[in-house]
Amino acid sequence: MLLTITYEGTNTQELGYLLHKNPERTQQFELSYGKAYVFYPEVSDTRTTAALLLDIDPLDLARGKVGSKDGGLFDYVNDRPYASTSFMSTAIVRIFGTAMNGRCDKWQELADTPLKLTACLSSLKDNGDTELAKEMFEPLGYTVTAQRTKLDEHFPEWGISPYIDLTITGTVKLSELLNHLYVLIPVFDKQKHYYIAEDEIQKLLSHGEGWLAEHPYKEKITRRYFTARKSYARKALDILLSDEMIDDDNTDDTESSKKEARTPLNTQRMETVKNAVLASGASSVIDLGCGECRLTSLLLNEQQIKKVTACDVSVSELEKAAQKLHLDRMQPYRKNKLKLMQASLTYRDKRFEGYDCACVIEVIEHIEPLRIPAFERSVFEFAAPKTVILTTPNREYNTNYEHMQENTLRHGDHRFEWSREEFRAWTEHICETFGYSCEISGIGDPDEKLGTPTQMGVFTKNG
Repeated sequence: MLLTITYEGTNTQELGYLLHKNPERTQQFELSYGKAYVFYPEVSDTRTTAALLLDIDPLDLARGKVGSKDGGLFDYVNDRPYASTSFMSTAIVRIFGTAMNGRCDKWQELADTPLKLTACLSSLKDNGDTELAKEMFEPLGYTVTAQRTKLDEHFPEWGISPYIDLTITGTVKLSELLNHLYVLIPVFDKQKHYYIAEDEIQKLLSHGEGWLAEHPYKEKITRRYFTARKSYARKALDILLSDEMIDDDNTDDTESSKKEARTPLNTQRMETVKNAVLASGASSVIDLGCGECRLTSLLLNEQQIKKVTACDVSVSELEKAAQKLHLDRMQPYRKNKLKLMQASLTYRDKRFEGYDCACVIEVIEHIEPLRIPAFERSVFEFAAPKTVILTTPNREYNTNYEHMQENTLRHGDHRFEWSREEFRAWTEHICETFGYSCEISGIGDPDEKLGTPTQMGVFTKNG
């Protein structure tokens, strides 16, 4: 199993810094079912190539590793040791993980710069789908070449090989190339070598961030990525497609170009909430249900904000947030502002108290309706910050999403979604019960009849 990455330009030896692998020596890595090697078949000022070679032991695959409670993954006769499969994806993230995150302390500017890169994958299995490689990589800006041979020159009746040698060339950041390969390699073969758990959804979304939602074949990618877990595919698609607008066949070219250049809904949401926090005059903020801390990351950049606490019930989400925030190398002035905290929003917690502003962004719809009163008291009665900013989907707007069936919710984990009238009634209940006033607004491109995809309430404590 072989992957090569070639950098053409000037001072191309710096590819070694970007990959965090020294071109002057071969490096070996132990994997669950074999070994991986990184080496450089060519190094010069104008052209440097790095190679990742996987040597997978077919007997280990069939028998299972010594000491393992599990059996083997495959039959004795299989193509796993030779074809580029999910083994290659996991090797990429294991061996080039820092490069995938776009980090290079010595040459960060280069890591942030699009470079002329060529990736070659040997024996990628597409089962004769001649357009699959182009469908996957051309929308990402690559020039695609796929070479296929006959199974045997002496027996032409055996037909054409189901494997291709793939070459893609483009001007992209190295981190982008690696993330594209990580996601798309399993799409070809559709058979992963490990048990797929629900956290694989977040892996897909994380490595697909910034490009998968805009890919014209995102549904095909997601379904093939989760070929054995259709429910996971639906959940991932719900998230990816929640930021999309329905295409109107009657729009002119100007309107279409505006749609292509539109800002994703989640980006609009975070910017709007950040601006609302700043407008409230808050200097201390608690981000309740922070997830991967996208809002927290924005707030840390603001001089007005002196303290940010990011809170989530999920420890794994907080661990991912720490990685996303690069907590291990965060600048001291930002790190001193930040606190990560595990807690539930439906229980009184004294740690929630004392903040100027609490943000609850796309969280309440994940709470069981029977537990909403406990959430209300936890936030509005006991924590009782001067300002509470809350966003939630507008259920009426869902009819604009063609992928959604009637009366379904926007995300697989949503317990409910409010219409505009239901949201307004809830805000009035909060204001009357806990002594707040509320200003309601919308986020996202508005529909004349259905409103905006996201509704936001900014609650201000009376007195």
